[in-house]
Amino acid sequence: MTTTTTQPLSSRTYPSLRAAWIPLAALCLAFFVEMVDNTLLSIALPTIGRDLGSGTTALQWVTGAYSLTFGGLLLTAGSMADRLGRRRVLLVGLAVFGLLSLCVVAVDSTAQLVALRAGLGVAAAAMAPITNSLVFRLFDDQALRMRAMTVMIVVGMSGFVLGPLLGGTALAHVSWQWLLLINAPIALIAAVGVRLGVAADRREDLTGDRLDLPGAALSVLTIGLACYALTSGVEHGWLSATTTVSVLGAVAAGAAFVRHERRSAAPMLDLRIFASGTVRGASIAQTGTSIAMAGVMFGLILHFQYAYGWSPVRAGLANLPIIATMLVATPLSEWLAKRFGHRVACLVGAACLAGALAGLAWGVQHGYAAIAVCMVVMTVGLRTVMTICAVALVEAMPENRTSIGTALNDTAQEVGTSVGTAVVGTMIAALVTTRLPAGAWSGDLVRSFFHGERITYAVLAAVVGLIATAGALTLTDSHAVEEHGSGSDG
Repeated sequence: MTTTTTQPLSSRTYPSLRAAWIPLAALCLAFFVEMVDNTLLSIALPTIGRDLGSGTTALQWVTGAYSLTFGGLLLTAGSMADRLGRRRVLLVGLAVFGLLSLCVVAVDSTAQLVALRAGLGVAAAAMAPITNSLVFRLFDDQALRMRAMTVMIVVGMSGFVLGPLLGGTALAHVSWQWLLLINAPIALIAAVGVRLGVAADRREDLTGDRLDLPGAALSVLTIGLACYALTSGVEHGWLSATTTVSVLGAVAAGAAFVRHERRSAAPMLDLRIFASGTVRGASIAQTGTSIAMAGVMFGLILHFQYAYGWSPVRAGLANLPIIATMLVATPLSEWLAKRFGHRVACLVGAACLAGALAGLAWGVQHGYAAIAVCMVVMTVGLRTVMTICAVALVEAMPENRTSIGTALNDTAQEVGTSVGTAVVGTMIAALVTTRLPAGAWSGDLVRSFFHGERITYAVLAAVVGLIATAGALTLTDSHAVEEHGSGSDG
C-alpha cells in the first residue's frame, strides 16, 4: 500500500483498489451482511412458523419489521453520521448488529423474533448509507470511486439475490437460528477492517449543525407509514381502514416534515438540494431501478417455486444470471458513462430495464432460457443506472453531507423495493388468487398465473420506463459530476 507519509491518518487516501483492499473488503462485508439479511430468512419462514407456532401474518412481520425500521431510519442515520462521524456511527452499527444477532439463541416466540428483527433493521440503517459514503473517502480519483462503488453494488445486490439460496442451503444442515448467528463474526471482521483501514473522522469534514430531532421523527413516521401502507394494501386491501389510515398518516407526516425542514435553521435534509437536477434525477431513477429489481425478484420467486415446482435451492440458482451480469457488465457501464455521460448512459439503462420487463411479459410462458435473457438485459440496466446515480448523487452533495446523500440514495431504493413488491403482490392477488395453494399447482392455476404475470410485467415495464427515464433526463452530460448541492454546514 502506498500512501503519502506526510498526510495525517485522518486524510489517508489510496492510489488503487488493490491498495485499499482491507477497508474496501470491510465495507463490502458490512454492506453484504446488511443486504443478505433482507432476504436470508424468507426461505426459512415455513421452518420458523413450525418451530414457533407462528401464523401467516406473524411470519410476514418477521421480514416486514426489518424492512420497516431499516427504511424508516435511513435518513436519520445518515444525518447523525454527518454530525457525529461516519466511521464512528458505522462501528456502533456493526457492534449492535453483531450483538443483537447473538440474541436469537434466546428467542422462543414469534413476538420476540419480530422485535429482534426490528432491532437489526435499526442497526442496519446505521450501516447502509455510511458504507457507501466511506467508499468516497478512500479515493480522490473519480474513476476509482466509480469502480469502488461498482464493487459495492455488485456485492450488495449479490447478497440480496443470494439470500434465499444461502438460506435454503444452510437449512439443509443447520437450524434456522444459525442464519442470524453467522452475522456476529461477519460484523466483527468488518468492524476490524473498518477500524484498521478507514480514516478517522475529521471535525472539518462533518457538519456542526445540531441534530434535527423533530425532522428525524417526522421522516421516520413518513417513510415508515408509507412502507407499511404498501404492505397493508397487499395484505388487507387498498381500501381497507388500515391501509387508508396509513396512507393519510404518511401524507400528513410528509407534509409536516417538508414544512418543518423549510423552516428549520439546521434541517436534517436541506430541501434546497433538490434544486439540483442531479440530486433530484438520481433519486427518481434509483426508485425506478428498485421497483424493477424487487418486482422481478418477488415475481420470479413465485414463478420458479410455485409454477415450476422447483426447490428453494434450484430457484435460488436460477437467479445467478443477475449476479454474473453484474460482474461482466462493468466495462460496458463504465464505457457508456465515459463515452456519453451520465444522462445518455442512464437513458440506455432505463431502456434496458423497460425492455427487459416487457420481454418478461412475453418470456414467462416460453421457458427459463427466455427469462434468463431478460434477467441479463435487466441487470445491464440496473448496473448502469444504480452505479451512475449513486456516484452522481453523492458527488453532487456538499462535502459535509455525503452520508445524508447516500441515505437519500438508499431511501429511494427502499421505497422502490416496497413499491415493486406491492405492485406484483397486488396484481397477482387481483389477477390470479389471493391465496397461493401449498403443493403442486393445477394446470388451470399455472395458466392463470402466467396470464397475471404477463399483465404485471407489462405494467411494470411502463412504470419503470417512465420513472427511470424521467430521472435520467435531469442528469448532467458529463461523467464527472460537479457539486451542485446548496446545503450549508451552518
